[in-house]
Order: sequence, then structure tokens, then C-alpha cells
Amino acid sequence: MPRVLLSSPDQKALLHLEPGPDEQWWTLHHAAEPDHPAWYASFGARTPVELIAAVTDALTDPAPAADAPTDPYEPLQQSGWMPDSADNALVSPDRIAYVQRLGSAEEPGAWFVTSTLGLDRPVWQARFGAHTPAHLVAAFTRALADPKPLHRTDSGRSLPTLDPNVVTRRATNVLAVYVAGALEQRVHSLADRHTTAPTVPIPSRQAPPRHSRSR
Repeated sequence: MPRVLLSSPDQKALLHLEPGPDEQWWTLHHAAEPDHPAWYASFGARTPVELIAAVTDALTDPAPAADAPTDPYEPLQQSGWMPDSADNALVSPDRIAYVQRLGSAEEPGAWFVTSTLGLDRPVWQARFGAHTPAHLVAAFTRALADPKPLHRTDSGRSLPTLDPNVVTRRATNVLAVYVAGALEQRVHSLADRHTTAPTVPIPSRQAPPRHSRSR
């Protein structure tokens, strides 16, 4: 069972992977700053990796896109999510997932994103503390509402889901070289976002002039 601990260069953020049978597997803690309280985000074992990556990509992006949503509900509403019976919550059109923020308008609380198969079959849950930056939660909900298919390997004998009836499946042959290079390509694309400031050349020190005699 893998256990991973990653810290940001400034030591303010800590990403922890600790597999546990009934616990959130991924946990991101961020220390308090002068202008922002401490916050956290956590993700259950079956949370699609694309959704977790959307949060970490937004966290490490040095220049977020100007059109990136900052209201977590906005991407869901644009994708047809409807108000749920719970207060301040939206449910997906297929009623498999719902997003809720606890608290009130005066004192907003934590975010809970839950995927279920029936009332008694939770699949995964993502949680965001009350002080989690809104654009990070919005990055998650934007990825959650994204209609693009997810790429998964399939042995032909089983599907990577708890209920095959809720999945539309399409098989595609992919060359092994593309699969092997996918991670490397992603790493390079993320690294390219961090532009390094041009190095300012240090002027060379001139040797002091020598005193010479004139004839």
C-alpha cells in the first residue's frame, strides 16, 4: 500500500497519501498565512484522479486563467445540475453525485462532494474546509462536470466501476508508446507553466587601471 508525503517548496502545503479502509486517502493541508486561515482538502480512495489533479494543478498554477471560475456552483449549474432537497446543495442530472456547502451565508462552512449508488452505497467523497480558496473548489467542480470521457484500462473481464450500468463504454486501441509517455508529457506540460525569469548578467569587475609613466 503506497504512502506518500509531499511538501511545497515554501513548506506551507503538505499532500499526504495514507491508504485506509474507511478513511479519506488523499489529504492536502495548507498552513495559515497572514491574509488567509489554514485550510484542508481530502479525497476518498475512489475519487477519480482527474478531479484530484484539477485541484493540485490549480494550486500550483503560477498564472491562473482569467476565465477560470471562482464560484464552485457555476460549472455545475452550466451543466444542468439542479438544486437538491438539502439546503445549499446541487445534484447531478443522473442523481449520482451531489455538492453541498454547509453553514450559512453569514458563516459558510465546509464543502462536501459525494458520489453514491443508491442511498446506502457511497462510492467516494471529497471534502474542502470552510477556508479552502474558492477557485480550488471550483477547479474540482469544473472537472466533475466535464463531459469528456475518462481514459481507463480494461482487462475485458471487468469494468473499473461499482455499477457497469451507469457507464457508457467505448473501447479504443492506444499504442503502448503513447501510454508510456503520458505521465512524462503531463510533467513537462505542468513544468512549462513556471516561466523562469531571465538571468540578469552580472557585470564583470574591471581591473583597476595601472599607473604608467609617460616619456
